[in-house]
Amino acid sequence: MIVSPSLLSADFTNLRRDIDMVRGSRATWLHCDVMDGVFVPNISFGFPVIKAIASATDLVIDAHLMIVDPGRYVDAVRDAGAHIMNVHYEGCTHLHRVVQSIKAAGMKAGVTLNPATPVALLSDIIGDVDMVLLMSVNPGFSGQSFIRHTLVKIAQLRKLIDESGSKALIQVDGGINLSTGAECAAAGADVLVAGNAVFRAENPVEAINGLAAL
Repeated sequence: MIVSPSLLSADFTNLRRDIDMVRGSRATWLHCDVMDGVFVPNISFGFPVIKAIASATDLVIDAHLMIVDPGRYVDAVRDAGAHIMNVHYEGCTHLHRVVQSIKAAGMKAGVTLNPATPVALLSDIIGDVDMVLLMSVNPGFSGQSFIRHTLVKIAQLRKLIDESGSKALIQVDGGINLSTGAECAAAGADVLVAGNAVFRAENPVEAINGLAAL
């Protein structure tokens, strides 16, 4: 299992310490949530912070853009050092164009679905994306409870990927802990994003390693 700890839950007064902690675990990715206060109610951090994070680690930078019209920022995300750019289906008027521009910029292209957005809407683009992120909470706030219908969506997405011949990974974000992570893994997930379950744990490295072992 690929684990992508969400830095939104890290201690921003000790960000380098938390990044180094993740580097000492079995995690290979770092999840960076960019929020604009429009697509979601909160504002998080932007490209200068991602650039600083990328300069401090060799982990895969997994940038999740919870913003309106993310296609405007493809070059900025690449220049900040991200390896994966994940955009919301609901935030893109021309999704195929955005996916192609992300790949042309040399990054992996991910598409995110909010909890109420059906998996079937990706049937015409599943062969073009490198990853699909299923939100298992409503985006914009950390610490929410896992939406159990996500398990049905993981199974539906796994079927769509397998039947289409796509190589897309399935990522799940929201309310992930050892218990819900195990359920997601059983349903077919490849990547787990975990925030509070890692950075609020008594032993964060053990928390990460437990998820990686699923």
